[in-house]
Amino acid sequence: MTLPAGWHARRPTLDDVPAILAVVHAADTFAIGHPDFSAEDVRDALTAPNVDPERDSWVVTDPDGTLVAWAVIDNPTGSGREFVDVFVDPDRGAAVRAPLLARQVRRVAGRAAERGLPALTVRCPVYPPERRWAGELVDAGFRFAKRYQVMSRSLAGLPAEPPAPPPGVTVRPLRPGDEPELRDFHRVYDVAFRDTPDYEPLPYERWRARFEAETAWDEWFVAEVDGQPAGVLQSSDQALDRNEGWVKNLAVLPGHRRRGVGAALLSHAFARYAQKGRESAGLGVDLANPTAPLSLYRSVGLREVRRVDMYELVVPAAGV
Repeated sequence: MTLPAGWHARRPTLDDVPAILAVVHAADTFAIGHPDFSAEDVRDALTAPNVDPERDSWVVTDPDGTLVAWAVIDNPTGSGREFVDVFVDPDRGAAVRAPLLARQVRRVAGRAAERGLPALTVRCPVYPPERRWAGELVDAGFRFAKRYQVMSRSLAGLPAEPPAPPPGVTVRPLRPGDEPELRDFHRVYDVAFRDTPDYEPLPYERWRARFEAETAWDEWFVAEVDGQPAGVLQSSDQALDRNEGWVKNLAVLPGHRRRGVGAALLSHAFARYAQKGRESAGLGVDLANPTAPLSLYRSVGLREVRRVDMYELVVPAAGV
């Protein structure tokens, strides 16, 4: 890794979390206008099951010893694509973003070899203000892959109860202690997403293990049509720092789409968020998804607030 004179790279430890968070907040404020990370998010990234901070992450300090950059690899499922984030203080660390990217790409090559794969696809996000970062990715061989749209709506003045669903449709919270119900939830999610280009299936046991620490099960909903599961909604706490309820996944079985099931699930989620005092609700839309229902989201009051582009590179395994 080539760095400017006087700059130093090292592996992070959990003692670095406050300094890393300061860098991430500066990067987020430049990219999207507000901080979007918490100290817990940093710790989770450094202790994720498929991340070894002694091999998969770097921090960089400037000549004054100030931490100005952090790079980390993420792979939530342990299979399929790798995601690389390189956060820099935009005023002090921009010069080291490209060198850190190069180091992480080499590490992805090593991870591919360790998994016995001929190559791995790595992706990096780019927000509209990050024009320099987009150029550095292109210079490194990355290409534009897809765009995500972030949508949000205010929950002010929302009725205490959601509107009645269409005839034959019922919506209720998930029963987390009911194993058959959890398996039905996973089945609906799996079937609904199999027609999307980037879907990476997970067996039920691995899918379930990702949510062992989940506490807000009352924000997960199941929709039934004539008594049979037809759609599911999974919430996430990823936006609680700005008091926003977040829809992580909305899945409706193909045979029940465009029949009001998705709108009913969203309405119930919004009502639950409002009951908990959340100020807004949001979600992200993969615009490459052929089923991306922008008209549905707009019909329930969601509006586009920002976009993020994803760039990708196929990295041959080390030694290939």
